[in-house]
Amino acid sequence: MWATLISLVPGLLYMAVMPAWRYRVHRWEATDEAVYAASGWLWQQWRVVPLSRVQTVDTLRGPIQQMFGLSGITVTTASAAGAVKIKGIDHKLAGDLVEYLAKCTQAVPGDAT
Repeated sequence: MWATLISLVPGLLYMAVMPAWRYRVHRWEATDEAVYAASGWLWQQWRVVPLSRVQTVDTLRGPIQQMFGLSGITVTTASAAGAVKIKGIDHKLAGDLVEYLAKCTQAVPGDAT
């Protein structure tokens, strides 16, 4: 019984704190010039990806995301810093965002075209 209680308490604490903390620190925005994303739990990171540097825009929907009508988007560049990931957004909004980014990246002259 103690083993169950010891493993249950951290899980419940995580479930109580994680949504509010995630909502507080994770942000994203897409404009005609760039994609902006803020993330991080302890070390917070702010990333700006100019649309001229975007190479691919991918959508990911796992089983749990499908169950709740959510999606994740990955905006990839050629840089070694990695991709910008936007997680847990509405599926329709994700589709509209991918379409918008595809149009914008084709219209912006630069390195990735």
